[in-house]
Amino acid sequence: MVGKNIERLRKERGIKQKDFIAKIQTMGCDMNPTSYSKLEGQVRGVFDYEIVIIARVLGVSLEWLLGA
Repeated sequence: MVGKNIERLRKERGIKQKDFIAKIQTMGCDMNPTSYSKLEGQVRGVFDYEIVIIARVLGVSLEWLLGA
């Protein structure tokens, strides 16, 4: 669920995947493109520190990303 929410919001904001990855990396989230793709595709879960950074970059709450 969280991966789809991240992907939807990223696309709605017109942010390319590579640009989004670069932004979260600058904020301390060491995620490579393959890992990020798997996250959006819901093949892998998200770590707590990753979701905090992703929420900050997207400007949304953790609750929104988690679908609460």
